[in-house]
Parts: sequence; C-alpha cells; structure tokens
Amino acid sequence: MNSMIFDKAADALPDECFSVAPDLTVILGSGWGQALKVDRLLVGISYADMPGLGAATVAGHAGEFKLYERAGKRIAAFCGRRHWYEGVGWEAVVLPVELARRMGCGKLLLTNASGGINPVLRPGDLVILKDHINTVGINPLAGSHNPAWGPRFPDMSDVYTQHLRDVLHAVANRQGVRAMEGTYAFTAGPVFETPAEIRAYRSMGADVVGMSTVPEAVFAHACGMQVAGVALVSNLAAGISSKPLCHAEVLEATAGAQAVMAGFIDEFMACC
Repeated sequence: MNSMIFDKAADALPDECFSVAPDLTVILGSGWGQALKVDRLLVGISYADMPGLGAATVAGHAGEFKLYERAGKRIAAFCGRRHWYEGVGWEAVVLPVELARRMGCGKLLLTNASGGINPVLRPGDLVILKDHINTVGINPLAGSHNPAWGPRFPDMSDVYTQHLRDVLHAVANRQGVRAMEGTYAFTAGPVFETPAEIRAYRSMGADVVGMSTVPEAVFAHACGMQVAGVALVSNLAAGISSKPLCHAEVLEATAGAQAVMAGFIDEFMACC
C-alpha cells in the first residue's frame, strides 16, 4: 500500500483529531450510519473531502467522518466504508483504521449487514464475531512490509478481542436483543453468493456472510488494536432464502432495526 495516501489523508484532518486519542473508533456498515447518538460534535468531514477515501458509492453508507463526544467518551466514527469490490484499492478500504491508529486509538468496533447462514438466525438478529473466514485470500497486508503495521507475518489466532466480545454479550443481555456469537465469511463481491457457495461456507463453520469487515479487522489486529465486530442479519443467504437477493432488502432490514442498533452501539461505547 502507498503510505503517501495515508499521509495526505492525515494531513487533511484538523488538529483536533490528534489532540486527544479517541476512546473508540467505529466503522459503520450498511444501514448503521444513523445509529449514533452524539452529545457534542467536534469534527465532521465528508468522505469526498478526505484524500484517499472519496465519496461512498454504496447505498446505505453515509460517507462521513465524525469525531464527537458521547457520555464522556471521545468517539471517532466512520459512517460508511469503502469495499474491495469498488475498485479503489486497499488504501481506501483500510484508511479509516490507519487514521484511527495515527490518532492513537486502541479500540475498533466494526459493524456490517450480513446474510444469515446458520439456520437459527433470522433477519434482525445480531451476530457478535468470534472469528472469520477469508474465502478469497486477498489481504491488505500483501506487498511491501511497513513495520508500523505490525510484524511481517501477524498471528490471527484471536482477531476479535475476548474482552470486547464479553461487553457486547453483556449489552445484548441487558437490552434483550437476540444475539449469538459466530463466524463471518468474507467474500470479495459485488455479487451475492451462490447456493453452492453458501453450503460450502456453512460446512466450513460460517454463520454469516458479507463483503466487508475482514480486511479492516486483519489490518487493525496486525497493528495491535483491540477489535470487535457485530453483524446485523439483514437477510437469509442464497439457497436458504426462498427469494432472489437484493440490496434493497438489506436496506429495508437495517431501517427496521435502527432503534435496536442505536441502543446497542450506544451502550457498548459507554461500557467498553
């Protein structure tokens, strides 16, 4: 990856972003961007004005960076993400994580909307990520090694921090939210998966499937950050669902779960 792109993005941020390290960084996937409760906004920047990131191109991704205060915590929130399938390169995909690292933040929460593979799941459920499967093998750490991003061959035994997973479970229990722990299968997209692929991923131990999250999680974990991940089940995966898949269904499900998502993420921020 080209570090000069990250340098330009960091230089474009106001000094306020680096004055005090955020307590938590969140990257909000499809439909999650409206789930924030803000006490005081410190910085707000459109992705279109951030070098190396660029405007979000996927419906459901607001495309805005917010640095704000909530319940005594300083939060860096990336409302929307860029994806590998958009063809913008790895820099745009992991740039939010790199900016968080440069701001001195040590905790990252990743959210997404996913297809449910595990038969016990139904739309509206939350899955707390305990592990993932990179079904395509592409990786943002490929290429020249930058020591600032951790070792050349980082261990991936425990990407999703146990303590943060425990906090997520506790929040779900207090709020009465249907949530289970599960494994996320990452695909490159932009096509939805075939029924045969879903059967294969299920045999591999996947509970949900999607086109994001894993690249950011891998990069953040390699950099030494604590990582948590939450997937909202927006639809049943191909071969499980009885109807063709479409992104409109994803947006409809996330819109219907806004209250649950907002309460869940807000309490997690207060407790982590």
